[in-house]
Formats: sequence, structure tokens, C-alpha cells
Amino acid sequence: MPQRITIYSENNEFQHAEVLKRNREKRQKNKEFFVEGVKPIEQVMANRWEVTTLLHDKERSLSDWAKNIIEVSNAQKILELPSELMQKLSDKEETSELIALVRMQKDDLARIPITEPFLTVILDRPASPGNLGTIIRTCDAFSINGIIITGHAADVYDAKTIRASVGTVFSTPVIRVGSPQELLPWLERVKHELGTLQIIGTSAKGTKTLAQQDFKTPTVLLLGNETLGLSAQYKAMSDALVRIPIRGAASSLNVASVASMFLYEIERQRNERD
Repeated sequence: MPQRITIYSENNEFQHAEVLKRNREKRQKNKEFFVEGVKPIEQVMANRWEVTTLLHDKERSLSDWAKNIIEVSNAQKILELPSELMQKLSDKEETSELIALVRMQKDDLARIPITEPFLTVILDRPASPGNLGTIIRTCDAFSINGIIITGHAADVYDAKTIRASVGTVFSTPVIRVGSPQELLPWLERVKHELGTLQIIGTSAKGTKTLAQQDFKTPTVLLLGNETLGLSAQYKAMSDALVRIPIRGAASSLNVASVASMFLYEIERQRNERD
């Protein structure tokens, strides 16, 4: 049975939830993060992430949905807060009915299934939580194998990232890795198990256009930083650099838009009938 605690002030339990929401270092130290919203919490539950704590407004009647989440969550603690404190924690105009504190999963590349048709996206130093969440949502829509984030990047466990992903961060494996070099043994393993693997970088100066590149074989897609693009190391690792033709005044596209275009083209090619 979970421990039920009623909170009347901004005590240690409240401050713990609040700091997980705003402080990346504390999230990483505690291996725990803040989740708000019906769809994200439903995805937490559906994909069996560990919920450590659930918070709700003690002055508000719980819906059947909230009662069910509390019943099946196996949360260690249920915190009951006055409306004023829930409002301070919530990012929504209408305060969320439930807030969850959730345990991080290990950054283990083994979480990415090596199965065909293989497609994994590697993000090189993504800076924007909004873009990161949108890319995760798009990747989930196309049922790719996994997402890898390398370098100094936006936090996948930032509340803004989770909100932009609409909770799909919990259904698609997202793994954080320090550098491209750390990926080399894993890339070799994928190539060995599948028999072949192409690494495709995205670049405004690519030698091929998106339509010219064949994506029917197992693929790793590299997406660069919003401002700096792909690092030199990733460009060197690429079997091809591919561009999206741009004819307007803009010199480049938003990285989330680039991800959508590439993933759609990959899906289109793989679904073509010979």
C-alpha cells in the first residue's frame, strides 16, 4: 500500500517535486522527474515506467480516471495538496488533476531493438526542449526503433520536452550518450546483426537530395544541432550527406521539420510496392 501524506505547506515533499520540475541537475542526481498531463501520465502507465509519487488536489473530487491511475500505479507515495500548492506546481491554466514523479530508465543502448526494418535517429546536441519533444513525437508516429541523443543537449526529462512529445517519450526508447565515439561499438553490432547498415547525415550542403537517397536498407539518420548542424565527427561517420532542396529565401529549415520530411520519405520508400 502507498504511503498517503497530506501536505499543508511548501515542505520538503513539495520542494522535492518543485525542484524536479525546474532543475536538471537535481533530476539527474535523483534519477527522477516531473510529469504532468493526462496523455503523458497515461503513457507512463501504458509503458510501465516506475511511478514513485502521485500528487493530487485534496480539495477537488477525483475523476474515475485519476482514481484508476492511483489504484494501478504502485506509487510509493500519494501526496494530497491544497489547491494553492497544486497551482504552484502546475504549468497548466486549469490545474492538472494529477502530477506524477517518475523514475528514469537506464541510458542503455540495449533498450533499442535491433530488428528490421531498422531505423534509429541520432540527435547531435539538440538545444531546444520543444524541438526535441516534437522530434520524439514524430519518431513515435513512424514507429522507429529508437532515438539517441549525444553531446550537450536539451534534457529529455525536461517538462517542456515531455509536454512537446505528448508523452511519446515513454513509448519510444530515448537513450543519452556522451559522444559519437561511444556509439561505434553499438553501430558495429547493429551492422553485424543485420548484415548491413547505412549512416545518413542531414546537411544543407549534402551531395544528394532527399528523393535521391535510397532508404530501404537498415538506416541510422543523423540530425544536427539547430544552429551548428552536424559535428565534423558525425559528417565523417556518414555514408552520405543528404539535403532537402530549398528554393525560398530561408537558408535552412527547423530541425523538427527536417526530421518529419526525412521520416516521411523513409516510410514512403519502404512501403513502395515493387
